[in-house]
Amino acid sequence: MTLFDPSDTPAEPSGNAASSNAPRRTLIVEADGGSRGNPGHAGYGALVRDPETGRILAEKAQYIGKASNNVAEYSGLVAALEMAHEIDPDCWILAKMDSKLVVEQMSGRWKIKHEDMQKLAATARGIVNPRRVKYQWIPRELNKDADRLSNEAMDAGMAGVPWVQKGAAEAALREPAEVSEPVAESKPTATGRLHHTELWVRDFAAAELSLGWLLERLGWLREDSWETGARWQGADSYVVIEAGPDVLDSAHERRRPGLNHLAFRAGSRADVDLLARRASSHGWTLLFADRHPHAGGPGHYAAYLENSEGFEVELVAED
Repeated sequence: MTLFDPSDTPAEPSGNAASSNAPRRTLIVEADGGSRGNPGHAGYGALVRDPETGRILAEKAQYIGKASNNVAEYSGLVAALEMAHEIDPDCWILAKMDSKLVVEQMSGRWKIKHEDMQKLAATARGIVNPRRVKYQWIPRELNKDADRLSNEAMDAGMAGVPWVQKGAAEAALREPAEVSEPVAESKPTATGRLHHTELWVRDFAAAELSLGWLLERLGWLREDSWETGARWQGADSYVVIEAGPDVLDSAHERRRPGLNHLAFRAGSRADVDLLARRASSHGWTLLFADRHPHAGGPGHYAAYLENSEGFEVELVAED
């Protein structure tokens, strides 16, 4: 796997394995962090993956007490780099994260202003020669393993127990799940299908953290971005979230005539429950808590969530 140019790295001291003609090994690290309250109960997840096989070589999760999302994400990166260094101190590292902030700051394109993050960034740069590390932003749905670990860490910390690897993760090495290739079906093209939905918001940054996060957790792919908005592509339609000078300075009210809420198929009941719990770390609160999860009726299993801007979504279980 060729991700790096050997000329990127300065010569190593004589006698080091990296000074030989043998090519360096490449390892992928993935990291994530979360905070329930931001700042609030925080934790991180980190793992090292073999780029050729996709196998997870090592993973770690830890509760870090009360901290911000950004501090938790940086802490996850530090742990991931430490694990990769332990596996192979001379390797190239491709660090994948869904935090645009951490990726841009560690790549040197954005300044680091927060003192806690400055210290963590310095720690990360001290673990591995920075010229042997490249950073890549990935959408949240491609960072599920690290996200799972960070949420396990927060769950354990809030329960007052240590984090323990679960299920298949108890093995030191794991093979990636096989993914079946989709089979193309010949279907007639329906007319009148929804082409896209456009949501106007007063604060795009806030909407991105809640609505954008939820769309990506549900499998929507972020395709385009601009200063005041972005577009997320679904299976056969897309959603635009946009602010700007044409948006009136008034709060969204779902009970007025117009859009009441968006409803999404969210998988099994367990998937709905897990997503609803994790959404609380991303600006969402549970509606109709006294009737959850059957607020839509005894035969309808769903979570109804509302963000700080007043937008409502419904996550529907399909089993």
